[in-house]
Amino acid sequence: MKKWLISSIWFIFGIIGLFSISHFIGTGSMIPVIVVSLFLFLRYQEKIAKKKKYNYLDLGLLLVIIITAAKFIVGYPVFSVYYIPVAALSILCTILFNNITLSLVLTLIGALSAGIIAGLNLNLACILLVGGVFASFMVLNVRRRSQIIKAGIAAGILQGMCVVLIQSPNLDGITKFIIPNLLSGLLAGVVITGVLPVFEYLFNVITNITLLELSDFNHPLFRKMVLEAPGTYHHSLIVGNLSETAAESIGANSLLARIGAYYHDIGKIEKAEYFIENQPPENATSTHEQLKPSISKMVIMNHVREGVELARKYRLNDSIIDFINQHHGTSLVFYFYLRALENTNTEKEVEEEGFRYSGPRPQTKETAIVLLADSVEGATRALRDRTPKKIDELVRKVINNKFIDGQLDECDLTLFDLEKIASVFIKILSAVYHARITYPEKNSGNNHNKSTK
Repeated sequence: MKKWLISSIWFIFGIIGLFSISHFIGTGSMIPVIVVSLFLFLRYQEKIAKKKKYNYLDLGLLLVIIITAAKFIVGYPVFSVYYIPVAALSILCTILFNNITLSLVLTLIGALSAGIIAGLNLNLACILLVGGVFASFMVLNVRRRSQIIKAGIAAGILQGMCVVLIQSPNLDGITKFIIPNLLSGLLAGVVITGVLPVFEYLFNVITNITLLELSDFNHPLFRKMVLEAPGTYHHSLIVGNLSETAAESIGANSLLARIGAYYHDIGKIEKAEYFIENQPPENATSTHEQLKPSISKMVIMNHVREGVELARKYRLNDSIIDFINQHHGTSLVFYFYLRALENTNTEKEVEEEGFRYSGPRPQTKETAIVLLADSVEGATRALRDRTPKKIDELVRKVINNKFIDGQLDECDLTLFDLEKIASVFIKILSAVYHARITYPEKNSGNNHNKSTK
């Protein structure tokens, strides 16, 4: 049975539990009808967008919480009905799922449900809906926790102003209605700030706020990489810059792409000396010269598995682990595959599949961008003649090869996206690896040249 149907059934029984049977048969039955109708709308939207980053059971839990709170508040006259935390639902949903359509749908469900519970109070439903919609847009792409509190306060003030305009446009109305709504908004912001990590853990999602915390270069994994694999650390920073700019150019999650790129190669830390970026130029191949190609490719390919293990040890979110797992897809370890062919009498003795990463291939735009950025940066670093023309040719060749090899088949990047990504890569790499000029040292007895950018 599909998850959305399970969630809807579970939600209906939850609502029945909040109402008496007689009440449920009447106005209470309207809530499940609204919920199921809007869930069907979400299903239709998913088929159009061809992606879904949320679980219907999670959405059902959020709605049960908000409707339970509404039932409790309405049942105690000491509380104002404007304390019903629809704005809190809007803020939480927007931050957790980074999906404004989903947030607006849940806000509509929450507001209509609150109006039904409060005795078919249409004014209340409209006011809570306005506050919730406003709060949703205020926290879209939120980067700081203080923005959550500001959004709650602003939504509360807006709700209060709406109440005053509708019910009591005078000074008494300001103190009677704006203050409760302001307190409600402030409370919503503070509570969401506190419970956000709990919901991130329960729903296994990662928010922009947590991503920014992971960008701290004092993170233990960063410190470990700097000390044990400095070349990999530098490579990851460049890949992060490439990925962020490319993701921004096509409307993907640029922050997620950058942080995912920072951590994509942490599996190289334990055996850093086997990776060329951590080796001195004069000793670049010696670590593999004494090894068989089959052993070398195992060492190289194992950095993905070891990276996943290290990420789980440091409790990184699955969204970050996806970058580690997918940043090579099922690509061929080409160098050691060729060495293996050279060391055998017949080509049939070497199975190409044995020299391919186990995957999976990138499943999202962000992980696909990191795969491309990783490949392009490494190839450009190995390029001897780094002129803009050569970099342009190399970038397009690498991206085309990944496309032909099927590494982008399971993500939703378009050819138009790939052209934008290529342009970004070419621009950044041409700037990073631009030619140097020399000029004579002034007032120097040694007459040596100095290299400058």
